[in-house]
Order: sequence, then C-alpha cells, then structure tokens
Amino acid sequence: MALRFMSAEEAADFIKHDDVVGFSGFTPAGSVKAIPVAIGEKAKAEHAKGNPFKIGVITGASTGDSLDGSLARAEAVKFRTPYQSNNDLRNLINAGKADYFDTHLSVVGQHIRYGFLGKINWGIIEACDVTEQGEIVLTTGVGISPTICMYADKLLIELNSFHPKALRGMHDLIVVADPPNRREIPIYKPSDRAGKEIIKVDPSKIAGVVLTNQADEVGGFAGTDEVTDRIGLNVAEFLSAELKSGRIPASFLPLQSGVGNIANAVMSALGNHKGIPDFEMYTEVIQDSVIDLMMKERIRFASGCSLTVSPGQLKQIYENLDFFHKRIVLRPQEISNSPEVARRIGIISINTALEADLFGNVNSTNVMGRKMMNGIGGSGDFTRNAYISIFTCPSVAKGGKISAFVPMVSHTDHSEHSVQVIITEQGVADLRSKSPKAKMEAIIENCAHPDYREALRDYAHLAGDTHTPCTLSAAFGMHLEFEKSGDMRNVNWGDCFKK
Repeated sequence: MALRFMSAEEAADFIKHDDVVGFSGFTPAGSVKAIPVAIGEKAKAEHAKGNPFKIGVITGASTGDSLDGSLARAEAVKFRTPYQSNNDLRNLINAGKADYFDTHLSVVGQHIRYGFLGKINWGIIEACDVTEQGEIVLTTGVGISPTICMYADKLLIELNSFHPKALRGMHDLIVVADPPNRREIPIYKPSDRAGKEIIKVDPSKIAGVVLTNQADEVGGFAGTDEVTDRIGLNVAEFLSAELKSGRIPASFLPLQSGVGNIANAVMSALGNHKGIPDFEMYTEVIQDSVIDLMMKERIRFASGCSLTVSPGQLKQIYENLDFFHKRIVLRPQEISNSPEVARRIGIISINTALEADLFGNVNSTNVMGRKMMNGIGGSGDFTRNAYISIFTCPSVAKGGKISAFVPMVSHTDHSEHSVQVIITEQGVADLRSKSPKAKMEAIIENCAHPDYREALRDYAHLAGDTHTPCTLSAAFGMHLEFEKSGDMRNVNWGDCFKK
C-alpha cells in the first residue's frame, strides 16, 4: 500500500474536537513537532469562530514546546497524562483550565490496553523510517509508541530526516501480554534484548505521512555548582562505602538516575570516584553525562527509554553510531521502568525530591501541596523496587527561605517505607532499619541545613516522646510561615503548638 504524504496542516485536519490522541516520544526526544503545532493553530481558528476544540493528550512523559507548548497556548488540552514539564502547560493546569492526572510512567501503556484511558482515536508518531509494509523505525524516544500504534484507530507519521535511518537496531520494542496471560520479561541484565527493532502495523492504519527535518527540542540543563557537586560527591562516597562494606556486590549494580543538574553532578562524581567500578545503567533517560562516561568507558552499557541529550552530544552519537549501537538500547517505558526488571536486576535508584519530612516521606511533585511542578514520572517505579533507593536534593531553596526538610510533607509521592537514603550537600541520612524517631535524628543532623536544625530539633522535642512524634497543629507550621512571611526561618513553634 502506497504511503500518503501530506502537509502538517492536512494531517491536523483529521483531528477533531474531543478526540484522544496518543503521541510518541519521551521528553522532547522522539516527540512529534510539526503536526501538534498545526493542531494548535486549528484550535485557535476554531475558538475564533466560537467553536469548542480540545483534545485528550496522552504521551510517554514530557514533550517539546511544539507539542505541549503549542497546545497549551491554544488552550486545546482537554486532559493530559502522565507527565509534563512545559511552563505554559503547567500554568494551564494550575489555573484549572486543563485536567491533569499524574501517574507512574510504567503503567501508562497497560492502562491504555486495559481500557482505563478510553478510546484512542489517533496516534501521532515520529519515525526516522517508515515503509509501505507498515514497518516503523522510531527516533530518539520510545515512550508508549508501541501500544499507541496497536490501539489507536488511525496513525499519522512524522518522518523526520534529521534522524538517520541507521538508528534501526537501537530499539528493543516489546508489548507484554496482559493478565491473565502475562509472562516474565526476559531481561536479566541491562544489555539483554526481549523484543523487536521496529513497530509493525497494518499499512492501512497509516492515514498520512508528514515529512520533516527538525532536531529534538532538548534544552540544556543548568550547570552544576558547588551545592550539586557536593551532593554528587556525597552519593559517590556513600556507594563506595556500601561496596567496601559488602552490602553491594563487588561487581556493582545497575544505576537508575533522574534528570537534571543534580543527576548530572551525581553521574560525574560516580565517574570520577576511584572507589566506584565501571558500571551499567538501567534507567529512563540517557542524558549528556551518561554519554560522556560511555566515551570514557566508565559506563559499559545503558538501557533507557530516550536519548535526551544536547544537540552536540546527539551529533557525536550519530557520527559514532557503530560505537553506540553496541552500548545503548532504547525500550518502551513499560519495560525501561518495569518494577519486575528493576527488582530482579537490583538497580540502585537515584532520584530528586522537592521536599522530605522528618520521617523520610518525599514530595516530588507539588509546591506547598497544591501547585503542580512536573509529575512523579518514573521515580516511583524505581524507588519502590530498588536494591537501594536514594533521594537527593539541596537542603534549602529560594536563597535559604525554604527548607527541603519539614515536619510533614505537604504532598506525599514516596512514603517512608520506600525511601531508604536521603542525601544533600550537608550529608547522608541512611534511613534503613531505623524507627521514626531515629529517622528524625538522622535527617536533622545529617541532611538539614544548619539554619534550620535548631528549629527542627525544637519541633521534634515539642512533638513528644511517642513512636511517631507529630503534632497536627504544628506539622505544617513551616509551610504556613513561608506563606505568611516568605521565609520558613521565621517559624515560631509557640504560635503553632496548642497549649
């Protein structure tokens, strides 16, 4: 069957008000770029006529500005899941103008198959190659693309010549069977492969192909600084000590790392630390620091869901594809984030917290409990199933006006039962096998900023000598003080504790 080529505007014309659309990509890597811009323009035109136009948006994770930004600015988002990081979309969500439901990334594909997300009208997929036989070769991100291609009524393809067809073979694409027929995922080390290198669909399902030549919209992360470098060193020192103690096998274990400047600092510190052997990664996002360490042969292999790298790094990868083909595999997030695989191979998870409380509960998503930042992403997939689960963060924010450690988190994403270790630039709180009171002491003395230690000690004392020291009238005292004066350091427990 001959492929039907068309413009982005012609492709967008297929999309109707109230349609639910599944998009490729995971972060801006592999995210479609031309068609969503055209959909946004169509929405604006319809709104100008007084007509409603909003669509349901399901992606792998965050996307580029051409997708989330264009649709948000056109107020064309009916609902959005599972993760986002675009400022315009975030503002739309926090203004209550778009429904957003945050969820673990590993379950999105299966929730589509189970019917939990309803009917998927359209799938829009970026590819570096597509054939008349219905063979689709993805680009730099996989996300939920295999499931979208299976369950969407129709598909539109952005054939992006910026990405070489030689990417074929870097992907390991598998859709697991659903219960009661599910079997184990046959991955026993990061380099194992369990699926296919392409997505195969009925050619009649492809309604159109749009030709593009556009780079991924991956922005640079802030550079490391003294604080993030210290966090990275503390992580490396902790893991080195675990190795020496025999609590980690001498061969080391696969790492999972989050995204951003702290993650880059952690990876750099691990790569430079003489006590850390060469290692492998089983993670979501492969970013610049991973590629740097791979070139230095400190990282032997990396399994992920996307190549979320800067333009310069991507150019280096494309110029050395033979080298990287042997060292990188890209999988659907259902596999890259699989709790089964994470538990089996014994990953060490390293993710970032917005805030944590004195018992080790972690908030990853909501500022002051009600303003959504990005979402839980895959951190929960890994944290609950890790060999060792680590959370990192600076001890303070906003120039010291906000403490990362509070009596009770304003929103809970990861409970104290899943969080084993917390690391800041101040030090390491090892929470394993500790009672709530012992956790409080470890966090206050090792991770909290000196400006807040006395206030947190006072809270712990005033909360009483119980199994879990907590006084509801004061538990959110630091949050309330910030909203009142703009500085948590001004908290007065005497005003909070009931007499």
